[in-house]
Amino acid sequence: MLNIPSTNSSPRIIFQEETGIMIIEGESYPENSFDFFEPIFKWFQTEYPKYTTFELQVKLKYMNSSSTKCMLDILEILNDSFLKEKDTRIKWFYEADNNRSLDLAEEFKEDLVIPFEIIPISN
Repeated sequence: MLNIPSTNSSPRIIFQEETGIMIIEGESYPENSFDFFEPIFKWFQTEYPKYTTFELQVKLKYMNSSSTKCMLDILEILNDSFLKEKDTRIKWFYEADNNRSLDLAEEFKEDLVIPFEIIPISN
């Protein structure tokens, strides 16, 4: 079970075991991103291999540079498992007027082979 509540500077992260969906939503600029994301990386080492299908849904309004690095590390884990034929995909939701989030998603997508949808949402 993974359920990390959001704070003023960190996103909510929840894994829904029944559906195989992990949701990361909110804003991500914790004082130390690497400390914040450490439990997520541990989860990927210990729990993620147990699931045959996995979907990451990203709904972040803002990420600082160190959170962006952590997100890249997560995406690389997913991409590697996809290359090993695990049913894995990414859905990146962004507010239609947030060009920064769209640009970031497009940059991430171009370096990956995993199915990666970029989905605008209305405010």
